[in-house]
Amino acid sequence: MSITILKRSSHGMRSVKLRSRYLYSFGIFLVVLPLLSAYWGYGYALSSKKITVVKSETITQWQQILKNQKSEIDNAKLASTQKLNAMTARLAMLQAHVRRLDAAGERILSISGIDAKEFNFKQSPALGGPNSQDSKISIADNLQSKVSINDAFANVELLLESRDQQMMVLESLLMDKHMGVERFISGRPTKAGWLSSFYGKRIDPFNGKPAWHAGIDFAGTEGDFVYSTAAGVVTWVGDRSGYGLLIEISHGDGLVTRYGHNKSAQVSAGDVVSKGQAISTMGNSGRSTGAHVHYEILINGRAKDPLKYVNRKAKKS
Repeated sequence: MSITILKRSSHGMRSVKLRSRYLYSFGIFLVVLPLLSAYWGYGYALSSKKITVVKSETITQWQQILKNQKSEIDNAKLASTQKLNAMTARLAMLQAHVRRLDAAGERILSISGIDAKEFNFKQSPALGGPNSQDSKISIADNLQSKVSINDAFANVELLLESRDQQMMVLESLLMDKHMGVERFISGRPTKAGWLSSFYGKRIDPFNGKPAWHAGIDFAGTEGDFVYSTAAGVVTWVGDRSGYGLLIEISHGDGLVTRYGHNKSAQVSAGDVVSKGQAISTMGNSGRSTGAHVHYEILINGRAKDPLKYVNRKAKKS
């Protein structure tokens, strides 16, 4: 095989014939030249650190790092979601607590005969301030709007504070109006049974070690009635650690009586009770070794020996 090339010149037409062996050599040269150029270019780039060779082990490590980072992001998202759900549930509990306070306040007003105009438990308190766009803001409206969880918590806390202040004023008025001498704490919380444990240091019946006893115990028969030792407002009915079923009554001026280990309650939180009224039945609930009532008296949150109150005579009207 050969190729003839014709070329015109001043001397006429001239021809050049290329034989097959030259054609094969030229073709091989055309193929090899780019490969050699690429190889020489790659070698030059490596020697001049224009490119870096990445080992397969390094790529595997990078892939694992990316996988770990993705896992951390997923875990963070899950934790954030769980925390948000917990905060939302807590907010719902606080709002339910506000509703229970409102219901208790309305119930007390309905049976007390006190003018209810100053104690509207159905209306949220009005707020105002120079930094607000509106002169008055309803907390209920804020809670229904698209506010952050923190803002919602702040609103509920403010509402709770307002209700607490209203309840304190209402309690004081109620005590002065209806209870009079019945607020005077005296007598036993039971009509039968015996004094089984005194106030102060004693041997713990469960572990045999010295322990402090913040009240006195009256033992009796399960199902016996337990009575309020003074008129007041029921502030707690429910289980509490160590006490079992506990009933707590506020008598105003920082005076509180507690009745623990009950079997059942005859009153509800928010009820107004009179002196000598049956409030529960004696039981063995909580940290107890037998049927009895644990009786405590607190003044401004500090426990006092109830015995002197038990032994004193009731005031006469």
